[in-house]
Amino acid sequence: MKRAIVIGKKEKVSRIILYIVLVILALIFVIPFYWMAIQSTHTSKSILRIPPPLLPGDNFLLNYRSLVQTIPLWRNFMNSVLIASSTTMLTLFFCSMGGFAFAMYDFPAKKWLFGLLLFTMMIPWIASLIPWFVIIARFGWINRYEALIFPGAVSAFGIFWMRQYILANCPKDFLDAARIDGCPEFSIFFRIYAPILLPAYGALGILSFMNNWNSFFYPLIVMQSKEMFTLPVALNYLTADPYKGTDFGVLMNGSVMAVAPMMIVFWIASRQFISGLTVGALKG
Repeated sequence: MKRAIVIGKKEKVSRIILYIVLVILALIFVIPFYWMAIQSTHTSKSILRIPPPLLPGDNFLLNYRSLVQTIPLWRNFMNSVLIASSTTMLTLFFCSMGGFAFAMYDFPAKKWLFGLLLFTMMIPWIASLIPWFVIIARFGWINRYEALIFPGAVSAFGIFWMRQYILANCPKDFLDAARIDGCPEFSIFFRIYAPILLPAYGALGILSFMNNWNSFFYPLIVMQSKEMFTLPVALNYLTADPYKGTDFGVLMNGSVMAVAPMMIVFWIASRQFISGLTVGALKG
C-alpha cells in the first residue's frame, strides 16, 4: 500500500514537472508572435528604443495606412491565398492518388520507380531552379499564377507520405471486395479510401499550405510586377528602400497579416494534423 502511494506521488511530481516544462516551451514559442504583434502597434523610433515597448501602442492604424500605400497589400494577400490554396488542393489530389497507386497496385518497375521518387527527395530544390525557370519561360508563364501553382502540384514527399499512411491504415481487402462488386477504380478510391485518408490529408495539407505560403525565393524570380507578388515577396520590398530605411512598425504590421492565415489554417486542421502524425509514428 505504501509503495503504491509512493509510486503515485512520484507520478504526480513527474507530471507536474512535465507540465512546467511544456508551459516554458510554449512561452518560448509564443513570445516571438507576441513581440511581433506588439511592435506592429508602435512607430519605428519607439521600437528601436531601449528598453523596447512591451505593451500595445496606438500606431496600428497609421502603420496599416503606410503599408497599403507602399505595396498593393490586399492584392498580394489574395495572390498568396490563391497560390497556396490551389497548390495545396492539387497536391492532396495528385499525391494521394500517386501514393494509393504505389501502395495498392502491382506494376512493372514499381520498386525502381519508387526508389527514383525517393532519390529526387535528396536533390536540393535549388538545383532544379534554372531548369524550372527555362521550362516556365518556354510556356510563357513568367509573371503569371501558373508559374507558382503547377510546379508545386505534386511532390515526392507528398506521394511518400500518402503511401506510408495507406500501407499502415488501408486494408487491401476493400479493394478486392469493391472490384468483385463491380465498382470502378476511381470510385473505389474516392468513395472507400479517401474518407480513411482524412488525417493524412490534414497533415499534408497544412505542410503544403505553409510551404507555399512562406515560399520566397522562387516567387521572387518568376514574378516581376508588384501586383503579382506574393505577400512574403511584397513585404521584402519594405526593407529595400535605401533612402527611407526600414520602417519596422509597418514591417511588423505586414508580418502580422502574413502569419494570421497560417495560424487559422492550422487551427482548423490541427486535429487531422496531429492524428496524421500520431498514426504515422505508431504504425509507420
